[in-house]
Amino acid sequence: MLLRRALSSTLSGSCSVPNFHSPWSWNSGPLSFPVSCKFSLLDGATKVRLNSVSSRKIRMVSASNSAGNSSFSVENTRKVVEHLCLLKAKKDLTEADEKDMLDYLYTCQYQMRGIVAISVGRISNENVENYTHAVFMRFQRKEDVAKFYENPFYLGILKEHVTPHCNEKLYIDYESEVEDDIIPIFRKGEEYNYGLEFVHLIAFYESSFGAPVEDALASLARLTKEFPSLIVQSTHGSNFHPSSKDYTHAVVIRFRSSEAFELFMGSKEYNAVWRSKFETIIKRSLPVHFSVDPVGEEVM
Repeated sequence: MLLRRALSSTLSGSCSVPNFHSPWSWNSGPLSFPVSCKFSLLDGATKVRLNSVSSRKIRMVSASNSAGNSSFSVENTRKVVEHLCLLKAKKDLTEADEKDMLDYLYTCQYQMRGIVAISVGRISNENVENYTHAVFMRFQRKEDVAKFYENPFYLGILKEHVTPHCNEKLYIDYESEVEDDIIPIFRKGEEYNYGLEFVHLIAFYESSFGAPVEDALASLARLTKEFPSLIVQSTHGSNFHPSSKDYTHAVVIRFRSSEAFELFMGSKEYNAVWRSKFETIIKRSLPVHFSVDPVGEEVM
């Protein structure tokens, strides 16, 4: 409740975070209507999930004939823009300098307009391009990202706290959609405080642009939604950053834990989707992941 009041205050305009939701009341909680019971199999373990529809998500109920057939639009979505930055830290980076760099990047959200969610961390896995750290930010619009790159405060952080410790930076920006609700948009709440952020950069062959790429990404998105016990949120989209042409698309998946990540990535279902939908149409890919822990406790 305290979180909801705080975010509600944020949305009312008392903070620099943009107003996503205009009319909003926390006093009347949403009703929940059971819709269906879904069975799924992950590495031999049967999972039973009862789907429900929040009252605020119901958009239409229509009787099409005397039998009373109804149709539901279960989820309303909102467009967001995801910003990714991968860093290659210098070998002589000290623990103190690393903490300073990540803390300043994290606290950008408190000093700059437009950032609605952020996570930063040290990359846990070895990767072919030797990136060491990653930053994820979410914006409301493409215009907000453009202003972000030119913001004097951000440029100052890069100059004083990032560039001196890094040899290289890679930027990826893409537009995606998330559930049109305050918690998934802002990535706030208990389930977002900890976990593992998985960032997968992909370069598709140009000949596969269109239906093959869309089908591959849609298949992965459907699969991630089947396992809410493992995955908190997943987004994907086409990279529109003008100076980053090595990768055409990106996927970001927030897992609930490192164990959830390993279980999903090692599952027959995921590997079947990857082999059948992705392997034959990609030139290269760069998967990295980092642990999500609370940082930036003090506003710089």
